[in-house]
Amino acid sequence: MKTNLITEQRAAEYLGVAPGTLRIWRCTGRVQLPFVRVGRSIRYRVEDVEQFVERRTVGAVAGQ
Repeated sequence: MKTNLITEQRAAEYLGVAPGTLRIWRCTGRVQLPFVRVGRSIRYRVEDVEQFVERRTVGAVAGQ
């Protein structure tokens, strides 16, 4: 099983937020976005970031 991991910077760009915002979310637990700790580095699974966006999409019509 191959897991596609992206950096904090790349995840922030994808979501349109600052990397510092992701750090705040991780530290406070206010926003639930799963992450992977690789040594001292933080990575995000592409699938988790995409699901995060899907869960927060408002007014979407299924199948479009």
